[in-house]
Amino acid sequence: MGSYVPHTAAQRAEMLAAVGVKSLDELYQSVPSEMLLNGKLNIPAGLSELEVREAVTAMAEKNKVYKTVLRGAGSYRHFIPAVVKSVTSREELVTCYTPYQAEISQGVLQGVFEFQTMICELTGMDVSNASHYDGATAAAETIPMCKDRKRTKAYVSATVNPQVIETMQTYCFASNTELVVIPAKDGKTDPEALQAALGADAACFLMQQPNYYGLIEDAEALGAAVHAAGAKFVMSVNPIACALLKTPRACGADIVVADGQPLGLDTAFGGPYLGIMATTSAMTRKLPGRIVGETHDVDGNTGYVLTLSAREQHIRREKASSNICSNQALCAFTAGVYMAAMGENGMKQCARLCLSKAHYFAAELEKIGCKLKYTGEFFHEFVTEVACPNCRARILDALDQAGILGGEAVDGGILWCVTELVSKAQLDRAVAIVKEVL
Repeated sequence: MGSYVPHTAAQRAEMLAAVGVKSLDELYQSVPSEMLLNGKLNIPAGLSELEVREAVTAMAEKNKVYKTVLRGAGSYRHFIPAVVKSVTSREELVTCYTPYQAEISQGVLQGVFEFQTMICELTGMDVSNASHYDGATAAAETIPMCKDRKRTKAYVSATVNPQVIETMQTYCFASNTELVVIPAKDGKTDPEALQAALGADAACFLMQQPNYYGLIEDAEALGAAVHAAGAKFVMSVNPIACALLKTPRACGADIVVADGQPLGLDTAFGGPYLGIMATTSAMTRKLPGRIVGETHDVDGNTGYVLTLSAREQHIRREKASSNICSNQALCAFTAGVYMAAMGENGMKQCARLCLSKAHYFAAELEKIGCKLKYTGEFFHEFVTEVACPNCRARILDALDQAGILGGEAVDGGILWCVTELVSKAQLDRAVAIVKEVL
């Protein structure tokens, strides 16, 4: 890794002379003296590389690392091909950030352009932006995209990840926007409740596919109801599931959002992740964040530029519909490398393995008395009934002691998740432990 402080004392002296000062202190002479630090910082002395390694290793050993993970609920453990980290850890790429001087950031811009292109292929949408902070903020950012003077109310399904709903509520509180949560029925969005709630002031409705409980919703029917009310239809999707399910565009979505974490990013104790957002050509001008386009110079050479970005987003921010002017460029680049490495067939194979293993695990749990709480098709997550909180705790504790991270405790049951990384032997062992507890 190259030095982040590359300038020598002679070079610093030359730069100071160029601006007409003799020292660093003189450079800050306009800063009030009470704001300057007098003396040294009260921090310990530096350590050698060996000592730093030992100290960091000791801290890392406090973390519990599970060999078997049966929990998702918004963060998913998938296989990451070695080429992904090999490419993204290169020195010239690891500091990938927002290209403020686009003309000298062609590599970063091309990486983002390829990411956007693959997201459009995955979702069926016309245009994608250069990523948000995470899936939750991307979901919240759809609301100002859809609002206007007459349509001021936003709607979200109760089957959306609770943390996403909380983020949307935070955004709505700050913008004085009413957010209505549409209740669930049998683990899915209640279509009758949605139709009854939508009024002339409805701006948008957001649903999750697959939803928080793992179930496949009838997205087309929900979208038709939303459009009948004159509102925009927003789908929050799992990008791995998109390899198998009907595309959001085919379901009638106006906007698609997702958390890109499953696309080559470690679970990493909760972040950093990246938010995906794509939309139709009709809403391109309302898309927050940055969009990279491909063009040609006067000599016919291919070039990449930032395009179709609202000036208010960067300059007149008080009038902007969004203040997202940065992007998760390294995370987006990682997702792009992952999708390129996996290819269409690899993405589909990953999705099929998740699907088949989850259904096998669900069937085995049912054999020992763990009944599925909801009927209907699911992708790689499902809920089993465990009404007694103490029993839920005993099951999860027993799995924990065996080095297995069990499912997420939810109301009336356990939300399980199975990805391609969990083997049949690991699933059988988990079933045996649950059976013993029951």
